[in-house]
Amino acid sequence: MEVIVGKSSGFCFGVKNAIDGAKKNLQNTKRLYCLGEIIHNEEVIKDLESKGLIIVDDIEDVKDCAIIRAHGIPKDIYEIANLKNIKLLDFTCPFVLNIHNLVTQYAKDNYFIFLLGVKTHPESIGTLSFCGNNCYLIETLSDVAFAIDFFKKSGLSDLLIISQTTFSVSLFEDIVNKVKTSVDSNINIKIENTICNTTSIRQKETEEIAKKVDLMIIIGGKHSSNTKKLFEVSQKYCKNTLLIQTKNDLNYEYLQGFNKIGIMAGASTPQRLIEDVAFFCKK
Repeated sequence: MEVIVGKSSGFCFGVKNAIDGAKKNLQNTKRLYCLGEIIHNEEVIKDLESKGLIIVDDIEDVKDCAIIRAHGIPKDIYEIANLKNIKLLDFTCPFVLNIHNLVTQYAKDNYFIFLLGVKTHPESIGTLSFCGNNCYLIETLSDVAFAIDFFKKSGLSDLLIISQTTFSVSLFEDIVNKVKTSVDSNINIKIENTICNTTSIRQKETEEIAKKVDLMIIIGGKHSSNTKKLFEVSQKYCKNTLLIQTKNDLNYEYLQGFNKIGIMAGASTPQRLIEDVAFFCKK
């Protein structure tokens, strides 16, 4: 059996930065709060919790100091923390912070903002809070018509299209094209493709591997947006695609029915889990 493991699999820079930061700070304290899951991977979170990390959903539950996870937080959380004298250890991905700065400036310049992203994802929720009042979150092509309607009602003539860092590359392009054909020609459209380069590379490699194999295995947390995107990409080119969290989700007898297996992992998946799955498939 041949097993192909994606070279771009595993932790991205933003995730590694957050994990390393949490581990370093946990060496000096028995308790450290984190606002939401630091990354979307249950195995990593369990390990950090065993070292003293406490996941909370509300800033009101924080006593003195808290980590800001890789996905970032809404604007008002910074303000509440300042008022309550809570120290924030900011491990927001630099690419996410860049988006916050971009939308803040465009909002000041009186642009209506279309943010492309998953509506329930913490990164999108956080970014939306920096967009001001004239904005709309687009997750699917079917959302475009509603977004256009809100834009027209605003009376603005400048429009920004920007994206969550882990959004689907192909869907971003489809939505942009649909928006362009749905607004008047006099509208000034500015496009900021802020999909992380790592995300783009990973989705492209997933497509390339999926075309070559009989079975594709995508590894990642069940709440991970970028992992779900990899699964969707893979399904387009390989009908036999599995989405798992660890090797324990695999059936060895089932794997024996395939000659060539591809493996790709999301940005929150540690290398050891990828290696475990690869070894399990080869044995």
